[in-house]
Amino acid sequence: MMKQLRIPIFSSITGFLLLLLILNLRPTTSQEVEDEKEFDYLEGSSKGPEHWGEIHEEWKACNNGKMQSPIDLLHQRVEVVSELGKLKRDYRTANSTLKNRGHDIMLEWEGDAGSIDINGTDYKLRQCHWHSPSEHTINGKRFAAELHMFHESSNLGFAVIGVLYKIGRPDPFLSELEEEINVLADTENEITIGMVNPKHIKLGGRKYYRYVGSLTTPPCTEGVKWTIIKRVRTVSAEQVKLLRRAVHDSAESNARPLQPLNDRLIELYEPKTYPENQKSPKHE
Repeated sequence: MMKQLRIPIFSSITGFLLLLLILNLRPTTSQEVEDEKEFDYLEGSSKGPEHWGEIHEEWKACNNGKMQSPIDLLHQRVEVVSELGKLKRDYRTANSTLKNRGHDIMLEWEGDAGSIDINGTDYKLRQCHWHSPSEHTINGKRFAAELHMFHESSNLGFAVIGVLYKIGRPDPFLSELEEEINVLADTENEITIGMVNPKHIKLGGRKYYRYVGSLTTPPCTEGVKWTIIKRVRTVSAEQVKLLRRAVHDSAESNARPLQPLNDRLIELYEPKTYPENQKSPKHE
């Protein structure tokens, strides 16, 4: 009679638990940190941007990386292309929570808020947050604020849509959240918002910059696909002040300094234009 192969139960359970632990730890070592108290944006501080890579071993890319963000989108470096195609967004309303992470305010979607498609890969929308002033610049010009829409693929790849803002009329999406941000500023670190529609974030134009960079906060993970909308939208001065006041932060800004481009390609998507008597292809 053939003997049955017996695997010790304890060994099997231990291995399974170890696998779960590894899977659960992987995202935390590459995603943006949830608690930003371990670093700051103050010039000359031991926890400032020039020292982020020294605080933790897993943050070393902040100092040693060659594809770091943000960058200056200098027009002389930009290659205009039409092949990238317009942004393929498929967002939907989902439950969300507003959080004070220490240096920024983050809106996190807890359900399926939809995704964007980049080169055939779906990146699920996870959260959005604000920086002031803007982190990216265009031809050396810095703006009042910048919104980051953070997406993640099934294989832990990251894609971020950045929207730049100048001072002007209030931003409608921030206006929807002002009451909750005020409550967050006064009493809480986290508030359940309920259903929020990401489509209410207006991009304002089809043209965008595309390059490969990194997260702009520790651990500064590289390989992030950045999409920066070319059109600059408006935000009120009061809204920018509210975002800074809400985090109880002594710093006047939460924008990382510009990083070297290191010969990276910056693409600018512009739709093809056709004569009036010639119709554009259906895929355009």
